Amino acid sequence: MKERWLPVGVLAGVLFGINVAARLVARFGFADNTEVQDQISLGMFAAIGVVLATLAFLRGQRRPLPEWGGEMALAVLVAMLLTVLVGPFVSGSQPFASGAGAFFSQIWLYAGFTFGGVLVGYLLLTAFGRDYRSQSLKRYAEAKQSKPRRVVRR
Repeated sequence: MKERWLPVGVLAGVLFGINVAARLVARFGFADNTEVQDQISLGMFAAIGVVLATLAFLRGQRRPLPEWGGEMALAVLVAMLLTVLVGPFVSGSQPFASGAGAFFSQIWLYAGFTFGGVLVGYLLLTAFGRDYRSQSLKRYAEAKQSKPRRVVRR
């Protein structure tokens, strides 16, 4: 059971840690410059997308998509909830301080970048033919070719 939930918790923690680091840099380094804060926030979303693309590329080589896809989706959901509900307190604010529009905008941005990151990672994996299914088909073809041909006698 621990092996099943540990990767989900670690990934959610890493994604939330990226958010906390970006919020702290924006709060203490650029408290008065909202333009730079927006750029830091966009950089945070891009970093989360890159982490998920890399993870999808690595996990997709060893396991089929239904096995790791659910784990990754759950970790992203937990990290997103932590980001939008707990993250604002790190930067000295509250979740709905900027209004409902900003709250839901952050959810859509998070969902878009995470989905895009996983999609890019898995598409690259598939394009290179290194995904689990392609490797299974390759091993099957090699096994079929390695068997000697059966001679039929008349």
